[in-house]
Amino acid sequence: MAEAALSATETALENQRIGGLQIRVAALCTLIQICDGYDINAVSWAVPSLTHVWSLKGPAFTTAFLWSSIGILVGALCAGPIGDRVGRKPLLLASVTIFGLASLLSALADSAAMLSISAPVSGLVLNLLQTLLQPFGVGIGAPLPEVASLSVLRFFTGLGIGGAFPGAATLTGDYAPHRLRATMIMASFTGAPIGGFVGGQIVAALLSHFGWPVIFVLGGMFPLVLVPVLALWLPESPRFLACKANLSPRESALLKRLDITAGRIEAHPVDVARENPIKMLFSKGFALQTILLWVIFFCSLMNLFLFGYWMPEVLHLIGMTPAGAIFASSLRDLGAIFAVIYLGFLIDRVGPERSLAFHYAIGAVFIAVISLVVLPYAILLAVIFFCGMTIIGSQTGANATCGKLYPARMRTSGLGWALGIGRLGGIAAPVLGGYLLSLGMAPTHIFLSACLFAVIAAAATGLLALRGTRSTQIRSELAAS
Repeated sequence: MAEAALSATETALENQRIGGLQIRVAALCTLIQICDGYDINAVSWAVPSLTHVWSLKGPAFTTAFLWSSIGILVGALCAGPIGDRVGRKPLLLASVTIFGLASLLSALADSAAMLSISAPVSGLVLNLLQTLLQPFGVGIGAPLPEVASLSVLRFFTGLGIGGAFPGAATLTGDYAPHRLRATMIMASFTGAPIGGFVGGQIVAALLSHFGWPVIFVLGGMFPLVLVPVLALWLPESPRFLACKANLSPRESALLKRLDITAGRIEAHPVDVARENPIKMLFSKGFALQTILLWVIFFCSLMNLFLFGYWMPEVLHLIGMTPAGAIFASSLRDLGAIFAVIYLGFLIDRVGPERSLAFHYAIGAVFIAVISLVVLPYAILLAVIFFCGMTIIGSQTGANATCGKLYPARMRTSGLGWALGIGRLGGIAAPVLGGYLLSLGMAPTHIFLSACLFAVIAAAATGLLALRGTRSTQIRSELAAS
């Protein structure tokens, strides 16, 4: 579809100027990412308190972590075809609504109503998980009713999060010129660590006054308030509007701001999916790129979720209070915010093969330090900060890399499926962490495995230099148009 990339419409979109419209889209998508970042961390923030309230040990919550990751996996895999064929805005509205409602209901996880509703669902899913994990010698015991109820609700929270992540990134990319696409996508992804860091500070301050339900109440209210704002002010992708038969005056005015004449769309095709977007990921030179990105996302998200799910409980086990553990672990997200300042620029200027690969390799060093060295409190906080800069920051860079390397027609599918396959690492992470803790290892030693995954991610990122010549040619045409 190189002809689409060279059309007048595509030329305008790939070389659009950054103005109020583009900033508005990026800002709204960043707000979505803030909600995502908060709700991903919410369950791990609740565990140190719930271990006392429900009289359980940390590994008992492995099932809740696992179901959350499975929900994100399903949401991410479904998001690609929906976002590339139906539209980015419907995907985002549905996703934000789903995880807002599910998070709000999570505050009632131990209520009689929720326990009765979740019991049959949790039984079915538990049997499925036991069947899938049995060949690997991993067993999952039946969770207590409260944990089962929380797990079901976290599945639906993850389902919404899995759809919102790639949808927001892709829409940001649609309103960004090719030369700045990685930078703008990474800028919008600052929302996830902002949600984790700011949310962690708020939760740490409120937890002792309102108890664990406040975590999920806040996680549900903000997305639900955001939904009508998105419905009013978030535009659809300009490529979808360009293909629309009957445009409203508002939609025609939006295309005009992008130097696209609505009446001449048929003569100037746009780069939207006209066949199965999943099939396209393995065609025309994209196969190697797709496989390498899947390896990167698997290893990267394995590390992100191993730290994200288990760090608050690990810090609690080595002596911190629940509120103190939440505060310290939230510094990971603060570090990731700083990574955005420079990493997106480097990816746009020198490519991901060098900048992102180096970032992953440095991350392995910080992981080793936090795993093996007993550190004074202040230095521990600093190392957690740098772990976040390299672990979460690298994943944010990988998201931007996906948005930059795939053309528009498969951009949501490319990022959605990379996130979906990566969520297999997110599914393995809570099981691995819970299993290692149950063996009686020193709590921080459970993070040692993350060093290996960081090195593999660095190597796979470097190998992106070998990706197919056809995809490189298409991207060159896009850049030159």
